Amino acid sequence: MHDRLTLTQGRVAFRRIWPESAAGTPIVFLHEGLGSIAQWRDFPDALCAATKRPGFVYERFGHGASDPIVEKRRSDYLHREARLLGEVLDAAGIASADLLGHSDGGSIALLAGAFDPTRYGRIATMAAHVFVEPVTRTGIEKAVEAWRTTDLKQRLARYHGAGTEALFFAWADIWLSAPFAFWNIEAEIRPVGAWLLALQGADDEYGTPGQLARIARAVSGPCETWLVPDSAHQPQFQARNAVHDRLTRFFAPG
Repeated sequence: MHDRLTLTQGRVAFRRIWPESAAGTPIVFLHEGLGSIAQWRDFPDALCAATKRPGFVYERFGHGASDPIVEKRRSDYLHREARLLGEVLDAAGIASADLLGHSDGGSIALLAGAFDPTRYGRIATMAAHVFVEPVTRTGIEKAVEAWRTTDLKQRLARYHGAGTEALFFAWADIWLSAPFAFWNIEAEIRPVGAWLLALQGADDEYGTPGQLARIARAVSGPCETWLVPDSAHQPQFQARNAVHDRLTRFFAPG
């Protein structure tokens, strides 16, 4: 079981990482749309150990051991999660941090960096979206088909328990909804001035390299992009060594 923080809307599960000789601001890990603390596997621990930085991993509402989602998601749900991140960090006693976000978590990291530019020094994203592409919707349609025809529900239930179905369709339904086809945060992330690294798998089944180009053009601060060879939507696992090494250099102090 993980510890839990009490927020205005309920409780969220979290885990702190304290490698030997850790110092500086923590790296905050923001999981994907169907993610959880456990689904990061040991990647946060390995990255924090390599950088000698503390880490903080938490589960958004509806995920893992956090309280359930209590209302139907709207098209601004990622904006709301980005604003809620500030409350999570306040409750955890974290005044400033660096962010590493994957997929939905990457979009949340960009929005958080825009909403509170002085709180986050470095932001890394993996497979973040700033607009919706046809391939994105196709990928989610394939996930819905997999839910119906494979053991996907059972595999996700290992992490999300009784809330698995509600979480899955909260994610799939909003991304496949008609209004969400026009979702775009490029103008809203303009205030991001943090040192930014945006990476994406070369064979990402949910997005094209256009996401990276448009992230780099949209933000006001310095942005490096990297199209990771031999990986798809999970570059932290599919190209683990290369991604770990690049993120270690990015987040290393100094």
